[in-house]
Amino acid sequence: MQGGQVPPLVLFDLDGTLLDSAPDFVATIAVLRSRHGRPSMPESQLRPHVSRGSRAMLAAAFPDLDEDAREALVQPFLDIYRRELAQHGAPFAGVAELLDAIEDAGSRWGIVTNKPEALARALMPLLGWESRCAVLVGGDTLPVAKPDPAPLLHAARQVGVAPGECAYVGDDERDIIAARAAGMPAHAALWGYRLDDDDPLTWQADAVHAEPLQLLDAWRA
Repeated sequence: MQGGQVPPLVLFDLDGTLLDSAPDFVATIAVLRSRHGRPSMPESQLRPHVSRGSRAMLAAAFPDLDEDAREALVQPFLDIYRRELAQHGAPFAGVAELLDAIEDAGSRWGIVTNKPEALARALMPLLGWESRCAVLVGGDTLPVAKPDPAPLLHAARQVGVAPGECAYVGDDERDIIAARAAGMPAHAALWGYRLDDDDPLTWQADAVHAEPLQLLDAWRA
């Protein structure tokens, strides 16, 4: 991929990268905790766990339950979340402008997420992205999910773009590991969700960005 231009295909993680979905998950956990006679959980306590998926959020919300008991809550969690999709969260500031700029440059963008594909697809029309997203790969689209590079490589094949002509943007170390293994430039999104002791500077990303529009500065450099 040549410098000074937007890559032909930009692939993104979803939660914590394109979408600030933490408020939807806070509402989901509130319903689930209420069913168990517990008060709502502050967003500040749940937010760092969002990018790590339902089981990580359930572990944070129900730390006193054993693994089997929390596993039994996964499906109820997903059922509640489906009703809360895009009801409280929204794209991060700058994401709309970033996606417009990618399209204006004649490039395409897509999503590779560990969220179940059906839930990710259900979000697309709610965000107005159903006709804009060139490819969507969920956590259950293939037998493996990130940090395995297969979902990223599958997305590139679906669009017909060589991995080296893509870029991948994510807010979790698994995203960077997957991108590097796929041979794609790896961009760490510092605006996403992470634990206090999780240092993105140790992830070995090709670039780190404090906000979405900084990606354009990197590509135009």
